[in-house]
Formats: sequence, C-alpha cells, structure tokens
Amino acid sequence: MFTPFTVQGCSLELMQPGEQGIIADFKITHEQELIEIGLAPGNIITLKAKNPIFQIEVNNTIISIDKEIARKIYVRLNM
Repeated sequence: MFTPFTVQGCSLELMQPGEQGIIADFKITHEQELIEIGLAPGNIITLKAKNPIFQIEVNNTIISIDKEIARKIYVRLNM
C-alpha cells in the first residue's frame, strides 16, 4: 500500500501553466546569464505557457526559455 505524498519541488520543465514557485537552484554552465535576466535563486516565478517554448513571469516580466534550460532550473512549488 502506498502512503500519500505531495511533491514540493521539481524542475521547471515539469510545472504546469499557472503554477507558481521559487527558484531553488539551477544546474547550468551559464548561470550568470540566467541571473542577469532575473532567474536567480529565491525569485518567485509563474509558468505562463510551456508549448512550444516556456514563458515564465518573474518580477512582472515575461521571459521565454527553451525546454533544455527549463529542464535545468529547479523550483520549490508554492502550495
């Protein structure tokens, strides 16, 4: 028998449009570029769309990123 559980974090790639979270970390070689556009650990983000490109809102700005980058950004979900 399985015990119920709740997911509290995931990669940005697994989020659904409308979900909100806080950037926890990213595993990417050019992290400074992400920080410069507002994708820094601790920032609150909202996923607006994910097909064909990921559109996220951070600091009242919509940023578009591709799936490969979204896969490497880890988010704590707001529940």
